[in-house]
Amino acid sequence: MDNQELKEHIAKITPETVFPEEGPFECTVPSATIHALCEKLKSDQETQFDFLFCQTGVDWPEENCMTVVYHLRSTTLGHELVLKAKIEGRERPAIDTVCDIWRTAEFHEREIYDLFGIVFNNHPDLRRIFLEDDWVGYPMRKDYVDEVNIVEL
Repeated sequence: MDNQELKEHIAKITPETVFPEEGPFECTVPSATIHALCEKLKSDQETQFDFLFCQTGVDWPEENCMTVVYHLRSTTLGHELVLKAKIEGRERPAIDTVCDIWRTAEFHEREIYDLFGIVFNNHPDLRRIFLEDDWVGYPMRKDYVDEVNIVEL
């Protein structure tokens, strides 16, 4: 399946998908659709995305949203996809976990939760992974202020 066929296939599953005009093959979907889409992308014989090799968060304060980015690969079919799930609002960002689909997501999601404050619904062990339990704030958010080290960007 080439990128155009993959694009059409994903658009059939999730019609709200947005594909950029240029750049690497990627798409953005509403956060509410992420779990169902990921299940389909893994189990569908035409896509077989069996490997989540990277997952991270992105803070967009100027757009008042956050994004979770999933890098997927089919080790059988050889194609890759950068999937982005946009979460509206930054106050209490939440999205469904995909660790029941790809086990590698379990630690990725804990890291994103710890550093960005994005809650992963139905995660089996969502707790801090790097920072102390009593740490205040989320260091990877663009509005985070580090009073001790005074690192400003």
